[in-house]
Amino acid sequence: MEQILGYLGLGLMLGLSGIGSAFGTTIAANAAEGGLKKNKEKSAAYMILSALPATQGLYGFVAFLMMKGMIDTNPIMLFGVGLGMGIVFLLSAIRQGQTAANGIAGIAAGHDVMTNTMIYCALPEFYAILALVAGLMA
Repeated sequence: MEQILGYLGLGLMLGLSGIGSAFGTTIAANAAEGGLKKNKEKSAAYMILSALPATQGLYGFVAFLMMKGMIDTNPIMLFGVGLGMGIVFLLSAIRQGQTAANGIAGIAAGHDVMTNTMIYCALPEFYAILALVAGLMA
C-alpha cells in the first residue's frame, strides 16, 4: 500500500508539472498569436516568452528521474514531496505564462518591456527552482 502512495506522488509531480507547463505555454502562445497580428517583427521575443513556462515541466521530469529510486526506501515521504512539488510547478507555470502574456501584449503594443518581462517571469520560476531543490534534498 505504501508503494502505491510513492508512485502516486511521483505521478502527481510529473503530471502536475506537465499540466502547468502546457497551460502556461498556451496562455503565452495565445498572446503571441494576438501580438503577431499587431507587430510581426517581434515574433522572436514572443517565442522566447512563450517558451518560459515549459521549464516547470522539465523540472518535474528531472525530479521524477532522480526520485524514482526512493520508492522502496521512503514512499510516504515521496508522496508528500511529489504532491508539494507538483502543486508548486503547476501554479508557477500558469502564473509565469500569464506574466509572459502580459509582456507579449506590451511588446506588441510597441513598448520596450522584454527585459522587464524576463525579470518578472523569473519570479515565479524562482519558486519552482526552490521546490525542485528542496524536493531533491529530501
